[in-house]
Amino acid sequence: MYSATTNNIAVSVEPFYLDDRSDPSEGRYVWAYRITIDNQSDEWVKLVARYWQITDGAGRVEEVSGEGVVGEQPELDPGDSYQYTSGCPLPTPSGIMVGRYTMQNDRGELFEIDIPAFSLDLPGKPRVVN
Repeated sequence: MYSATTNNIAVSVEPFYLDDRSDPSEGRYVWAYRITIDNQSDEWVKLVARYWQITDGAGRVEEVSGEGVVGEQPELDPGDSYQYTSGCPLPTPSGIMVGRYTMQNDRGELFEIDIPAFSLDLPGKPRVVN
């Protein structure tokens, strides 16, 4: 599990390899990742947007951004948590993802929180990022 806390918003990530959706002979490796966002602050927040930097095992970088996550813009009161699962295909058997969420507080102020860097590695292989 990987975690980071920014402005009292904690983000935890648990990646896992999807063997049944991968086809190494075709250069297709697929991971899912479960993210938990815990609002440990004393104010309401809304997840407005996401930004990802995905680096495959060959060093190729893809940037992904957009509104919300998995079609939602979750709102979290103090003490609330939100969890979702998404996925990432790669053409290599390893990679790294890192990113950030843009959040909004009840005063309309926007701020960013970190999504910790996490490693995408085949089961049984050493992790690239700790």
